[in-house]
Amino acid sequence: MKYQIQFKPKAIKDLEKLSSQDRTRIMAKIEAMKDNLQGDVKQLKNFTPNYRLRVGNYRILFEVEEITLKYLQLN
Repeated sequence: MKYQIQFKPKAIKDLEKLSSQDRTRIMAKIEAMKDNLQGDVKQLKNFTPNYRLRVGNYRILFEVEEITLKYLQLN
């Protein structure tokens, strides 16, 4: 399934605070998820957003709505 990617304003601000090397690495992992939810993805229970992607020491929280991946926060 092909997904569209949508970033919330908070996620964009979080990405802008990172070093260019970390930002590039995270964006590459997110882009790879357009085709399927691959990588270190875990479905979260009793928590919103529903999923997290781990990239190194970073956790990217996101939701899946139909064919859209909505990135909400970077921890």
